[in-house]
Amino acid sequence: MENIKDRFLRYVAVDTQSDETSDSQPSAKKELILLEMLRDELRAMGVEAELDQWGYVMASIPSNTDAKVPAVGFIAHVDTSPDAPGNGIRPQIIENYDGLDIPLKGVEGMSLKTADFPEILKHKGETIITTDGTTLLGADDKAGVAEIMDAVQYIVSHPEFRHGEIKIGFTPDEEIGRGVVKFDVKKFGADYAYTMDGGEVGELEFENFNAASATVHIQGRNVHPGYAKGKMLNSLLIAQEFNALLPMEQRPEHTEGYEGFIHIVGCKGTVEESTLTYIIRDHDRALFEKKKDEMLRCADFVNGRYGAKTVEVTLKDQYYNMREQVEPHYHVVEKAVKAMEMAGVKPHIQPIRGGTDGANLSFKGLPCPNIFAGGLNFHGRYEWVSVQSMEKASAVILNIIRLYAEP
Repeated sequence: MENIKDRFLRYVAVDTQSDETSDSQPSAKKELILLEMLRDELRAMGVEAELDQWGYVMASIPSNTDAKVPAVGFIAHVDTSPDAPGNGIRPQIIENYDGLDIPLKGVEGMSLKTADFPEILKHKGETIITTDGTTLLGADDKAGVAEIMDAVQYIVSHPEFRHGEIKIGFTPDEEIGRGVVKFDVKKFGADYAYTMDGGEVGELEFENFNAASATVHIQGRNVHPGYAKGKMLNSLLIAQEFNALLPMEQRPEHTEGYEGFIHIVGCKGTVEESTLTYIIRDHDRALFEKKKDEMLRCADFVNGRYGAKTVEVTLKDQYYNMREQVEPHYHVVEKAVKAMEMAGVKPHIQPIRGGTDGANLSFKGLPCPNIFAGGLNFHGRYEWVSVQSMEKASAVILNIIRLYAEP
């Protein structure tokens, strides 16, 4: 019997960063190392499991009850974000956390300060796992992976635990928006499912952003600077003008709750040509479409000043708000609420200011809310997770299974 802390530490030791520049699936072969480990560990526990050509691990535990109950699934992604270094992770383990700032000893002078991250004070007395400041931790979403595997370990070692059919899924490439593009919902076989990919204890989410990406290409005109008057069009300066036209109050640093944003995430170029990349987010579909229109309106304005096709905007929708797909099956949310209460956790239903595999799965016909995994400060060097939070998440999984097995 492996405890959840040791399991988590074993998983984060495997580098699984996805690669947004790759066209393959999985986007990085190294993701398969952990996926193969999970398949083999499930089989070693006596669970039927397979890893397909797209990097999806799917496993099934047969029902051991005579009652006719829905098949329920639990899903987590193995890849970590490309937004921070993810290789050579050296976790720090702080037993009985005392509520003080935590030095991240891999970088001189760096610390997880309670003034900057006050949420950690809710976890005094718990075992906290942080990074050493040189990498991210990988709690997003290896905490979710460890919690699901911990629950499976309990089920197979306690035959008296009554349950319906249980489906387990592990996916690659969630962090680059391709986590379930080729996921076969029919093959998976669940009637309802939950992603274990949220943050703080108690979080329960069935609303997420509508999401799109925008690529803005600016075509300039380069002329020798000594003879440029009236001739040069500096694409770098035009790029600045374009970005300045977008509403400042809709930048992510000025938004919260249900407020959406337009976020510039990349900029590269020369005098001759430049490219800006953005992500566009809003929970409200009409406001989401309005933000995309705003990008096009700004392009038209700049083109009116410098000439047609100086600026070209390419928009690509990524995923949509799953609420419209989950709400008709609201009992899946109600069961999660009750399961948390059974585990002594106060549920906190809130919109996701991001997205999960569950959003696309819901639109594929598998209603799939998102449940806390216990980690915070994802995608960066200040990421951390509480062992006790992971234990509670594992307990919530078992309670959901109990509730579905009831007549």
